[in-house]
Amino acid sequence: MTKADIVNEIAKSTGVEKNQVQAIVESFMEIVKDSVSKGGKEGNVYLRGFGSFIVKERKEKVARNISKNVTVTVPAHKIPAFKPAKCFMESVKSGK
Repeated sequence: MTKADIVNEIAKSTGVEKNQVQAIVESFMEIVKDSVSKGGKEGNVYLRGFGSFIVKERKEKVARNISKNVTVTVPAHKIPAFKPAKCFMESVKSGK
């Protein structure tokens, strides 16, 4: 499902015009992106019944470049992640 599909579904179910729904969806995504970009606990976004957008920290590690046969050090870094809510996970597992 794409962003356009989401906009169409919301517009159908609410009766709101597509351009207004698209502006709302894009605003929501921008707010989530800005908040998660801040990092730390204050940057996490929690949506009850859906899931959480969080920042995970990856430790420094040693990796191999197999094409050049050398080892490289990958520095510690932060990545965005999504953790689904328990009820969301259960609905996916049951197929409903």
